[in-house]
Amino acid sequence: MTTFADLGLSPKILATLAKTTITTPTPIQVQAIPHIMAGRDLMGLAQTGTGKTAAFGLPLLHRLLDIGHPPGPRNVRALILAPTRELVAQIAVNLEVFTKGTSCKVHTVTGGQSIFRQTERLAKGTDVLVATPGRLIDLLERNAVNLEHCGYLVLDEADQMLDMGFIHALKKIAKHIPLKRQTLLFSATMPKLIEDLADTYLRNAIKVQVAPPGKPIEKITQAVHFIPQGDKAKLLETYLKGHQGEQALVFGRTKHGSEKLMKLLVSWGFSAGSIHGNKSQNQRDRTLTDFREAKLDVLVATDVAARGIDIPGVRHVYNYDMPNVPENYVHRIGRTARAGAEGKAIAFCAPAEMDEFKAIEKMLKTPLPVIGGAPWAGEAVSAAAKSNQNRGGRQQPKGTQARSGQKSAGPKPAASKPAGVAGQNRFAGKPAAKPSNRPDGGQNAPRKSVRHSGQSRPKTASV
Repeated sequence: MTTFADLGLSPKILATLAKTTITTPTPIQVQAIPHIMAGRDLMGLAQTGTGKTAAFGLPLLHRLLDIGHPPGPRNVRALILAPTRELVAQIAVNLEVFTKGTSCKVHTVTGGQSIFRQTERLAKGTDVLVATPGRLIDLLERNAVNLEHCGYLVLDEADQMLDMGFIHALKKIAKHIPLKRQTLLFSATMPKLIEDLADTYLRNAIKVQVAPPGKPIEKITQAVHFIPQGDKAKLLETYLKGHQGEQALVFGRTKHGSEKLMKLLVSWGFSAGSIHGNKSQNQRDRTLTDFREAKLDVLVATDVAARGIDIPGVRHVYNYDMPNVPENYVHRIGRTARAGAEGKAIAFCAPAEMDEFKAIEKMLKTPLPVIGGAPWAGEAVSAAAKSNQNRGGRQQPKGTQARSGQKSAGPKPAASKPAGVAGQNRFAGKPAAKPSNRPDGGQNAPRKSVRHSGQSRPKTASV
């Protein structure tokens, strides 16, 4: 069995690890750490909950400690970019555990916090800066931070950064970083844009992966329940009552719909909270703290707001609304079965969501076990009906179900349990000028589609 000592980490890092519960490296750590310590650019493909932060954090800290010189005023030695505030906070928490007893300083900058205080903290420089792209650009434009001596760039959850429209922000940030640097890119999925990103930004990169891109962790038991939109809430209530005392994460598609669902669950006696783009940073932080401390049993969240949630106690994930982007399904259910634990993920599919469901199964390359109802068939759902559902309206099926003569299974789950189922200035572009309440608190991305390698992708994120 490979140990952290076998990977060549410094005695200081090993001594710090010895004081934690981290005893054995995970597969992604075993594969990535030696290459990063050797100075290679790297693309790592691994699902959430597999130890990606330590995979890039430990060798990064090893190299910074090995060089030893402190950063100058406003200087940054290593930059880690992540798509959301919550993920930035989670990365920083993990890195601070690894830097205890060392001289390395870790700072974070995100939207939703005082930019003046962030400027003050960065005045003396920092070894590692973990940031969201929007707020970092704000600080760069104020000359509050200097990346001219930054030797390391890490793009974490790169697929989500692209989905959220941060490509222009990444281009502008990279113009401030020396071409001679080590670049690491980590992603849970491998869409075409990530391949293009890696080809453009990484040099002679090593590619490591611990599971096929888009494949969920094996310890997650998955299933789908076909049910009319208007019956989903009662079905969720039934499931939640069936595992009282165990924490659950519920994903909604919209901010309004998620908040409405949370309030409904509270009225039914559940200890529930919500996080989404309409919540202030302080509200989101308090809710996450309560959930982490098990003061809440249920957390209702949108895709973007939930990025960075790393809570080992989550045993159940419910896709109350099917995700518009298939890859988000993998990110969602990856909130359970953390650190080798087991978890369950159940999707609720309404008639208007069959396209999304089919896209998910196509990505997974395997069918999801059905534990209630049957795949919707018959007349296609109108665009108006689907739009109504996306706004949180109650959508009834317009067709019949595929199972002969049978109606929807209704709110009661089936008795049986679900079955398991790398160049020159490599970025160029302009930042968006318009501010917004985007999850990272930075500048808004353009609303038009941006052409990249023959593909078009909308560049705004819905929280």
